[in-house]
Amino acid sequence: MDLHFSEADHEFRARARTWLKAHVPTDSRPAHGEASARFDRDWQRKLYEHGWAGVAWPKEYGGLGLSGLQQVIWYEELARAQAPHHINTTYVAMMHAGPTLITRGTEEQKAFHLPRILSGEALWCQGFSEPNAGSDLASLKTRGVVDGDVVVVTGSKMWTTDAQHADYQELLVRTDPQSERHKGLTWLICDMRLPGIDIKPIRTMMQDEHVNSVFYDEVRIPLSNVVGEVGGGWSTALATLSFERGLGFIGDQLELYERVNRVIDLAEQVEFEDGRRAIEDSAISQRLAAIKADAIAIRAMTLADIAETDRTGMPGPKGSMMKLLVTQTHKALSEVVGEILDWDFLEFNGDRSNNPWIYEYLWSWIFSISGGTSEIQREITADRVLGLPRAR
Repeated sequence: MDLHFSEADHEFRARARTWLKAHVPTDSRPAHGEASARFDRDWQRKLYEHGWAGVAWPKEYGGLGLSGLQQVIWYEELARAQAPHHINTTYVAMMHAGPTLITRGTEEQKAFHLPRILSGEALWCQGFSEPNAGSDLASLKTRGVVDGDVVVVTGSKMWTTDAQHADYQELLVRTDPQSERHKGLTWLICDMRLPGIDIKPIRTMMQDEHVNSVFYDEVRIPLSNVVGEVGGGWSTALATLSFERGLGFIGDQLELYERVNRVIDLAEQVEFEDGRRAIEDSAISQRLAAIKADAIAIRAMTLADIAETDRTGMPGPKGSMMKLLVTQTHKALSEVVGEILDWDFLEFNGDRSNNPWIYEYLWSWIFSISGGTSEIQREITADRVLGLPRAR
């Protein structure tokens, strides 16, 4: 394996850095509401119009067709420039709905949806989790009845991020009422404007309504919106989850290193009551050194994971291990910030603009659940990476 960046890689990094320096939004992203979705659409449209959308998407589907390594370079430069990346309303569309359609969708589905995803015209949300089927996704109950050329959907989904702003949803339902667990599921493209859909926002500890409950009352979805096969949705869902837990967290994995450097800068600036700077506290400096080493190791593992994905064409189960490591490191870093600032930043009134550390601290807890809990990531790592006996 060649562990050096090529001349083309260096040239790509230079172009990306120059463009981002000139085009990164100067205004902060609104914390919530329609304004936040509009901000995300505008940024995605700018990327599209300037030829930076879908760095690793195949050229035949509107992407740049570049290597996974160059996608890593792109995310490193996004982090360096503190530019928006796919953590907001464009995330589901760009990082797993789009890739799922590329690998599993029909040509008609690809032709219609992929350009709209790349341009920011269409935002997506994920309809997988339910009130009693979150981490245990195979126990979902939302029903889909095939009726001629439509699937009639009744049930509910929970914790649906940005459902109120989404145009489409990747929706997993049970189309065989006699089936159990992973069998009899179907993956559907759901138009969020269809009659019978009711979205109820959920207010979170971050004082926003980022997640939602979604209710379906005999929603009629065209049979042509099935991705994969009727009853074969678990296989399609596994592809979606592999993108979500693999490539989907590249931005978070690579941004972590920049975040560590920002905390080191903070420790250089903050003085304790005895006149010492926080960085001069041996316990804090040692923990920051260990966390920075972990961030460097995560970057190296990301490169290895990307190389494997380039070879196989699909992210593997090691993405779960990466997500778990990032979650643990993120949380450890937030705890150090708390000690540096004596936890004063937890006085939160819902305005993140004057309190940048609160978002990262609260997100460190959300990250242990979002995209699959840490317990699930441990199960997948034990089963599919280490080959250990399954838990009973």
